[in-house]
Amino acid sequence: MGAHRPGATESERLNEGGPDFDALVGSIVDVHERLHHQATKAVNTALTLRNWLIGCYVHDYELAGRDRAIYGLQLVDRLAERLGERGIPRTDARELRRYRLFFLMYPRIRETLSPELVPALSIGDAGGAFRESPTLESGLTGADVLGSFSFSHIVEFLGIDDSIQRAFYETQVIAGQWSVRQLRRQIASLLYERTGLSRDKAAAIEHARVDTAAGSLAGVIRDPYVFEFLGLKPTEVMGESHLEDALLDKVQAFLLELGRGFCFEARQKRIGIGGEHFFVDLVFYHRLLKCHVLIELKVDEFRHEHLGQLNNYVNWYRRNGMAAGDNPPIGLLLCTRKNHALIEYALAGMDNQLFVSKYLLVLPDREEMRTFIEAQLGHEGISD
Repeated sequence: MGAHRPGATESERLNEGGPDFDALVGSIVDVHERLHHQATKAVNTALTLRNWLIGCYVHDYELAGRDRAIYGLQLVDRLAERLGERGIPRTDARELRRYRLFFLMYPRIRETLSPELVPALSIGDAGGAFRESPTLESGLTGADVLGSFSFSHIVEFLGIDDSIQRAFYETQVIAGQWSVRQLRRQIASLLYERTGLSRDKAAAIEHARVDTAAGSLAGVIRDPYVFEFLGLKPTEVMGESHLEDALLDKVQAFLLELGRGFCFEARQKRIGIGGEHFFVDLVFYHRLLKCHVLIELKVDEFRHEHLGQLNNYVNWYRRNGMAAGDNPPIGLLLCTRKNHALIEYALAGMDNQLFVSKYLLVLPDREEMRTFIEAQLGHEGISD
C-alpha cells in the first residue's frame, strides 16, 4: 500500500487508486437521486396509508360507534370541523368521504399494516369492516396498491364507477409508469372505450403510451349526454378523431339526444376572424329559443381555454350570424370530464350564455375487456 507507479507525475500519483473529481460528483448525485426517490416514495406511501386508515376509522365508527346516533348524517361535517380545529391537514368533509370510499374500495391494504396498527382498527366492528369489497380488484395486493400508486392516482381511480374500467386503468398505470397527469389525460380521452373498440387492443395501448409520453335554457341543455346510439364499429386502432367523426356522422340520432327544438344547420362551419379561419364543430338553430346553438366537441376533460375558444365563436355569431328576431347565440361545450369549480371560475364575467356538459359513451363489452385485462396481468381469476 502507498507505492506509486515509477515516473508518475504528482497529479497522477494523487489520483492513483481512487476516483477522479467527476466520479466524485457523479457518486454524490447518484446517491442523492436514489435516496431522495426512496424518501419521496416512503412519504407518499405513508400519506396513502394514513388516508386509508382515516377512512377505516370513519367507516367503523359509522357502524359501531357508541355515540354515533348523536351525530347522524352530520357526522362527517362535525368530524371535519373538529379535526380542523386540531390542525389536521386535508381532513375537510369532502376528503373524509373520499378516504371512506378509498377504504371500501381497497380493503386488501389491511395486509400491509404493521402489527402495532392492527389492534387500533377494530373500534367496534370486531374487524367486520374488512369484509371483501364488492368492487373488482385487478389482482393487486395491498402492497401493490401502496407501492404502485400515489394517493393522487387513487383519487382518479375513485372517480371511476365501473370496476372493470377501473382495473383497466390500474394495470395501465403500472405497465406504463404513468404520472397522475398522464392517467388523467388517458381517462379524459376515453382510452378504455377506444381500446374496447379496437381490434388490436395491444396496439391501441401502445399508441396511448406513446401519445402519453340559464332558467329556460337549463331545461334545453342536458348534462350528461349519453352517446351509446353511435353503434361504433370496431377499427384496427380506435383513435380520438374516430369518436368525433362517428358523433358528427350520426346527426339524426344526435339531434334526438340533444332534445326538442334543435335543427341542424352546419358541420365544421368555417368562420373568419382577424384574417384567420376557424371551424365550429356543429351549428344548430333552436326553433323554440329562436337562436343559434354552437357546439364544440372535445375528446378531453374540461379546460378553461376550451371556453375561450367557444366564446370567440359565439361572439362572431352574435355580430355576423343573427337575423332579425333572433336571440343571442348559445355555446355548448361537450367534454368527457367536468371540473365544476374550474368551470365556475372560467364562466365568471362572460356575457355570453355558455354551457359545459359531459358526454358518456357506453361502448366496450365488459367480458371482452375483462379477458384483455387478465391477459395483460398474465393470470386468470378477475371477478366482480
